[in-house]
Amino acid sequence: MTKKRWITVGIIIVVLALAIWLLRGPSPSLDKPWERGRTGAAVAVELAPVERTDISEIGDYTGSLSAASEFVLAPKIAGRLEKIPVHIGDVVHDNDLVATLDDEEYRQQVRQAKSELEVARANLQEVTSTLENARREFQRTQELRKKKIISESQRDAAEADWAIQQAKMKVAQAQVAQKEATLNIANLRLAYTQIRVPENGGGQQVVGERFVDQGALLSANTPIVSILDISKLIAVIHVIEKDYFKLQPGQMAVITTDAMPGKTFSGEVKRIAPMLKEKSREARVEVEIDNPGMVLKPGMFARLQILYTVHNDAVTVPVAALVKRGGIQGIFQVDFESRKARFVPVTLGIVQQGKAEILTPDLKGKVVTLGNHLLEEGTPVRIPGSGKNNTMSGGPDTRPGEKPPGTPAKAGRP
Repeated sequence: MTKKRWITVGIIIVVLALAIWLLRGPSPSLDKPWERGRTGAAVAVELAPVERTDISEIGDYTGSLSAASEFVLAPKIAGRLEKIPVHIGDVVHDNDLVATLDDEEYRQQVRQAKSELEVARANLQEVTSTLENARREFQRTQELRKKKIISESQRDAAEADWAIQQAKMKVAQAQVAQKEATLNIANLRLAYTQIRVPENGGGQQVVGERFVDQGALLSANTPIVSILDISKLIAVIHVIEKDYFKLQPGQMAVITTDAMPGKTFSGEVKRIAPMLKEKSREARVEVEIDNPGMVLKPGMFARLQILYTVHNDAVTVPVAALVKRGGIQGIFQVDFESRKARFVPVTLGIVQQGKAEILTPDLKGKVVTLGNHLLEEGTPVRIPGSGKNNTMSGGPDTRPGEKPPGTPAKAGRP
């Protein structure tokens, strides 16, 4: 065969192949597997019933635990640390003594203030007596003046002396008040030598850290110990903008930790920050956690599940039933008369734990949960094992292996 004939045969083969391709049309798109149904072959599917049940929306978070309150005890005065009877981990209560400073100097100040107060009070008594004498003398001179027995200047002198004694009385009273205040200050400084746990509502408190040892010379405000209230803990989480408005104070939470697998703790949302940080677009949320036996410790890593809301008697389908066609969320149901798939657009509610809530429409019957990725509107379907030749049969309530409605009672469902 000549070269020219080979070229002619090749052209004829290409033309025939092109003609066959045009007659058959394009093959189903690999990007859209559900278009395979256009070939006319029935797609095997599985069905699951639409259920009415309660469904909860739960948020999952991670965070760190911190004490319900934490503060550092420090002296208000300087002095040598004479005694510190507590160590880290010790349980303390309100007004418990945790440290004592050397108080000899402050006791001397109290004694000195008491002595000065006694002197001031004695002076006040003397001035009071003198004032009373001056008052009587002034009254006597007034009577004598009326009888013309003494001169006007003598009466004026008695009156002036009475006024002087009244002024001295005020000075003496002020001195007593001053010395009383000095004594109170001295007693207060003496009380500052004993460092006690402040009242904190009676919660279970422990010593977190001890910063100094006995014998140390301390200046005012030098930290001695830190006190933690861990009868309750606070889990701090940060919530993104999308979930921020789902949270409300009072919502319940379940907390787990890696340190105690399998053990759960209950909590409650207590505080929600009124703003989101501009850089992270997150808000701080504090969850209060009961801590029986004080087994949880500040600084631990925690996982939280917060219950947003519960919808009772909701219409739900398995999440596997959800598909998208043309950007529209929906599910496939089966038209049992035509034995074809029917696409139903849906509006979703809560999607949680393998279940999806359907807000609209009010679905009934069953939905396709397996094989729906191959379906489109009108695709022929079949349920393996559901009837003769594995083709679709029966009504809307037919299940795999069951007879369609209308079958004699002996062959149907009980």
